[in-house]
Amino acid sequence: MIKKALKKYLSTLKKEQLEEQVMDLYQRFGDVRTFYNFIFNPKEDKLVGEAKFKISKEYFPPNKRRAKARRSIAHKQIKNFLTLGVEPTLVADLMLYNIEIAQTYSADNRLIPDAFIKSIFKSFEQAVDYIIQNGLTSQFVVRILKVKEEAKFQRWNNSEKFEALLDKFE
Repeated sequence: MIKKALKKYLSTLKKEQLEEQVMDLYQRFGDVRTFYNFIFNPKEDKLVGEAKFKISKEYFPPNKRRAKARRSIAHKQIKNFLTLGVEPTLVADLMLYNIEIAQTYSADNRLIPDAFIKSIFKSFEQAVDYIIQNGLTSQFVVRILKVKEEAKFQRWNNSEKFEALLDKFE
């Protein structure tokens, strides 16, 4: 349904019918429920803490299981924050946290596949772009430089890409 048709349809509904539809959407769809819960009670710090815990659990499981190290978990959390319209500073913090915890994991494990390193670079690239677009460079430049230095220190085969990406700051 296109936006124009939806507007026309909604204008034909009475207030009670519209309320019923919104309540039905709230009950049926988790995304709608999450959106309204966030709108009426935006505990952003709590959401960030929960997201960081989920991400860290991927690399350092609390129950001594083998780490899964899936980038998709962090990507899903970040996408959720963007959808909800969370403060850009908190989104950038989460993006960099994801990279930092992955590098911590990498430092502890010698057998890191190239796909993992390539994926972390992609996350770094997205984080840097997001930070620049939102004018947050001065707040995060130290952490960004640390990530670049850590990639170099760990001798990642794409560490020169981390360096080249930082030319965007100049």
